[in-house]
Amino acid sequence: MSTPPAPARPARISLAVRDSSTMLRRNLLHARRYPSMTLNLLLTPVVLLLLFVYVFGGAMSAGIGGGGADRSDYIAYIVPGLLLMTIGSTTIGTAVSVAMDMSEGIIARFRTMAIHRGSVLFGHVVGGVLQCVAGVIVVGVVGVAIGFRSTDATALEWLAAFGLLVLFATALTWIAVGMGLSSPNAEAASNNAMPLIFLPLISSAFVPVDAMPGWFQPIAEYQPFTPAIETLRGLLLGSEIGHNGWLAVAWCLGLAVLGYFWSRSLFDRDPK
Repeated sequence: MSTPPAPARPARISLAVRDSSTMLRRNLLHARRYPSMTLNLLLTPVVLLLLFVYVFGGAMSAGIGGGGADRSDYIAYIVPGLLLMTIGSTTIGTAVSVAMDMSEGIIARFRTMAIHRGSVLFGHVVGGVLQCVAGVIVVGVVGVAIGFRSTDATALEWLAAFGLLVLFATALTWIAVGMGLSSPNAEAASNNAMPLIFLPLISSAFVPVDAMPGWFQPIAEYQPFTPAIETLRGLLLGSEIGHNGWLAVAWCLGLAVLGYFWSRSLFDRDPK
C-alpha cells in the first residue's frame, strides 16, 4: 500500500499559519480568562514609575542633570527604561503559561494531534509579544499622563522605536518560552524568569551608567537592557545613540535565535 504524498510547500505553510493562529487564539483566551497574572505583571512597572517620579524624582533628577535638572527631566529619562522593563516583566507570564501547559499535559496531547508542531510555540510567542505591546501602551499612557513628552521625534523615529520594542519583546519572549519548557512547574518558571525583571534594575533605566561604581559599569553597560534603553532614549528624546543602536539589535537577534533553537530543542525532545 503506497503512502500518500506529502503536501506541497504552499500547503504546509498554509497549515502552519492556520494552526499557529488557532494556538494564538487559545493563548489569548487563556490570558483573558485569567487576567490577574497579567495585571500583576503590569502593575510592577507602573508602580515603579510613579514611585521613582513622585517619591525619588526630586533627588534622582539632580543626579542626571548635574544638579540642575527637575522632575520633568527625570520623567523623560525614566520612561524609556520602564517601557523596556515592562517587556521583561510581561514575558514572565509567557514562561508561566508554557510551564502550566507542560505540567498539565496539554502539550503531550498536542503531540498526538495532526497539527504543525511549531504552531504551539509560535502561538505562545505571538501571544506573548501582543501582551508586551499592550503593556508598553499602558505604561506609555501613564507616562504621558504624568508629563512625558517626545516633541522632537519624527514619525520615522517613532516607527523605529516601536520596531525596537517589538524586536526586544520577541527576543525575550523566545527566552521565556525556553524557560517555561525547562521548568518542572509554573512556580519554578516564575522564579527562573526573574532575571528578566532584575536586569533592568542594574541597567541605565533609573540612573546613568556613569553614576555607578567603576567596577560595575561594564556589567550595566553591556547587558541587553542598557543598549536598548539608550537607543530608545535617542529615538524619542534626541540623545546620542552611538554604538548602542547596533548593540541593541545584536542582542535582540542573538537572544531571539538562542531562544528559538533552545525552545525547539526542548519541545522536540521525547517526553519521559
